[in-house]
Amino acid sequence: MEEKKKIINTTITRNTADFSNQTGNIYETVAMLTKRANQIAAEEKKELHSRIDDFRSNNDSADEMMFENREQIEIVRRYEQMPKPTLEATEEYLEGGTYYRNPAKEDKQDAKFEAMEDEVINAN
Repeated sequence: MEEKKKIINTTITRNTADFSNQTGNIYETVAMLTKRANQIAAEEKKELHSRIDDFRSNNDSADEMMFENREQIEIVRRYEQMPKPTLEATEEYLEGGTYYRNPAKEDKQDAKFEAMEDEVINAN
């Protein structure tokens, strides 16, 4: 597991203007943070399942199962204590670590540039 930056696992009051700097719209930012949080949660879930799958075997004695069960519980507890994906996504965004792109806006910009080029060509 890669070492993650320490993120405060409590509620923090934040300035909403900070959330619309990159996108220009707070609702787009919330949608982007939701998608990123879902990505982070999926990565963590996959990692957790792969760690727990390491303990599965067909021929275990009762003593081995008790010891492995304790290890599984420790792993699950550690994951439960990790910051929530929404907090990680928010912190990433505010630190500038999130790449944002809106294809719908890019298509509109491209259409504007093409229209401007056509006007220039037609004017000549």
